[in-house]
Amino acid sequence: FQNLALFHHMSVLDNVMVGRHHLLKNNFLTGSLYWLTGARREELKHREKVEEIIDFLDLQSVRKAPAGTLSYGLRKRVELARAMALEPHLILLDEPMAGMNFEEKEDMARYIVDLNEEFGMTVVMIEHDMGVVMDISHRVMVLDFGRKIAEGDPAAVLADPHVKRAYLGEEDELLVDPDEAPSIAEDAA
Repeated sequence: FQNLALFHHMSVLDNVMVGRHHLLKNNFLTGSLYWLTGARREELKHREKVEEIIDFLDLQSVRKAPAGTLSYGLRKRVELARAMALEPHLILLDEPMAGMNFEEKEDMARYIVDLNEEFGMTVVMIEHDMGVVMDISHRVMVLDFGRKIAEGDPAAVLADPHVKRAYLGEEDELLVDPDEAPSIAEDAA
């Protein structure tokens, strides 16, 4: 998800339809008899699902536009639409907010929350934007150089001293005896 992999020459609608390809029941032979074998009905059913996803992600205005002509934020939304078209139970998002401006991040965060609440998908998200993570997550796990240092609800994780040290920094305690510390005048001399 972090690196966009859309078919740039294809429309948004067609890119999302690609995500439903594995759900199609008709094959090369039955599909060649499009009008007789139910392939037409099947395609219409899948197009309805794609249109629901396009409506959900507010992509109606660009549904026929080639994906390669869209802004970065819209292309990330099309990627999410294609992933949704797979109808997964669990979706893994790798830095879905990377490279986005504030407004695009707000929109993407809302879509991710709705994926969980409205579509019942479990969302596992790798994200470095701590504000986004803390705002939308039910459970957080923090890694420091590949080692788990905290796990739990966002407030508890944010209060964890290991997390503070690794991600937010801590002031070093004054280890020098104040009587032995050089004065400002001595430093200037």
